[in-house]
Amino acid sequence: MTFFATAGRIGATLVAMAGTRLELAAVEFQEDARRLLGHLAWTLLAVFLAAGALLLAALFVIAVFWDTYRLQAVGGMAVLFGALAGIIVLKVRASMNAEAPLLSATLAELRNDIDYLRHGAAQHTAHHAGAADE
Repeated sequence: MTFFATAGRIGATLVAMAGTRLELAAVEFQEDARRLLGHLAWTLLAVFLAAGALLLAALFVIAVFWDTYRLQAVGGMAVLFGALAGIIVLKVRASMNAEAPLLSATLAELRNDIDYLRHGAAQHTAHHAGAADE
């Protein structure tokens, strides 16, 4: 085989590998976007419902203690809501930190490709050098 034919086959292989990796990246990005939109929709619904429930609960507690401990009831509800908001923020942050980075599978495949090309080229050169010595 000529040098140009070999170079053409190597180039075609590299282009095919890059195309496959780009397809994987596109699929992975699309899955992440869909998952994020699903999380966002459910979160917005939960926030809306929770806000209504918390408002009604706060009004109930304040109405029950209006004649005797109205300021303590208002302050207690504010502290309770603030504490719950802090706990939720910490949980969301921990959940987001636990997720895999965006396009992690694609990056891993690209690293595998680079390792294969580096080691494959070194083995190929060593094989041809050993054959030339014989």
